[in-house]
Amino acid sequence: MSSKHSTVLISGGASGIGRNIAETYLSAGSAVHICDISDAMIDEFIAANPAATATQADISNVTDVDRVFDDFLKLHDGLSILINNAGIAGPVATVDDIDPADWDRCIAVDLSSAFYMTRRATPLLRAAGGGSIVNIASTAGLFGVPMRSPYAASKWGLIGLTKTWAMELGPDNIRVNAVCPGCVSGPRIDGVIKSHAENRSIPPAEVRDAYLRQSSMRTFVTPDDVSAVVLFLTSEKAARMSGQAIAVDGHTETLSNWLD
Repeated sequence: MSSKHSTVLISGGASGIGRNIAETYLSAGSAVHICDISDAMIDEFIAANPAATATQADISNVTDVDRVFDDFLKLHDGLSILINNAGIAGPVATVDDIDPADWDRCIAVDLSSAFYMTRRATPLLRAAGGGSIVNIASTAGLFGVPMRSPYAASKWGLIGLTKTWAMELGPDNIRVNAVCPGCVSGPRIDGVIKSHAENRSIPPAEVRDAYLRQSSMRTFVTPDDVSAVVLFLTSEKAARMSGQAIAVDGHTETLSNWLD
């Protein structure tokens, strides 16, 4: 599949990693449609990328997902690639301090939305003769993560869905892979670090240093790092890759040493 002939649908595509992925595909010549919950972020994204199209939606509910696909099909003839990127950080707390409403919201956004989007996308990918799905998971889907129960559960779930869908859809020439970023530089990880620091009454710099020490390369990754792997996985160069969970993380050794 050549990127310049592909049509790509990206959830959570107006900011952060999602926006970087969307702009990477646009630069490669793809037709790109994004969905995002924030009207303001969509307006900013479209102003900077007028070739793209977009739908405002909260894809943690089926009704909004249906509206995304209604809009998409009015604008595009078919689908080549689905990127399930939408996600939130969720609460930072021990299991006994997590509000059930916060648990439900994180699971709905980070896990259920990928199911809703893939459920609608699969017939379109079949009709196209095949395609590619990439789920943006996390190294939190490969390790236990203290004080991040719903986030970790959703990312482990995404990897399980990746492997399950690869088995179900492989005969239809639909490849399904997951990308597992480590800590990605940007406002989201800054917010998580701040929450950890406040919860433990320690300076944010101390938490940031602990996060850096979790990686063999002692570094955070960048959105560009993630986008490059996503683009590769949906390209002809990865035509025989499916059911994989690829870490982009500088080699995470553990996600718990900040408790030491």
